[in-house]
Amino acid sequence: MNKLMLKTEGDTNVIVTRGFAASPEAVYRAHTDPKLIQKWLLGPEGWTMPLCINEARPGGKFRYEWKNGKGDGFHITGEYLELEPYSRIVHVERMFLSDPTPDNHVETRFDADGTGTLMTMRMTLPDAQTRAAMLATGMERGMEASYARLEGMI
Repeated sequence: MNKLMLKTEGDTNVIVTRGFAASPEAVYRAHTDPKLIQKWLLGPEGWTMPLCINEARPGGKFRYEWKNGKGDGFHITGEYLELEPYSRIVHVERMFLSDPTPDNHVETRFDADGTGTLMTMRMTLPDAQTRAAMLATGMERGMEASYARLEGMI
């Protein structure tokens, strides 16, 4: 199951799952090591991440900035709430397009599945309108491209 699956749940949740032919340790590391994040978390072709700050520890902050070479860009900031090495990350993030979005609470699990790792990400938005706006950004296409890039790295 190396295909990204995205579904909604209730009014405020988005659930993303994807399998990786790699250990939970490798997939977890790719989500916490800024040098690795900067190589794969780029969205569709043509985007770069010139700034990647990631303090992967409870209370640690992160900031990712993306540019597309055409003058467009955006960034995300957040804080880590919990990290269970190689199995679970809980954080809060907010995206800055023109204005900051409301907080998105994210729990990501990395479970061994016999052939590698099943990653399950649960995003909880404050309301249905915020979730709809987030989905309308085309995030699914960007996630598919990023996770395909990650699969090729690990």
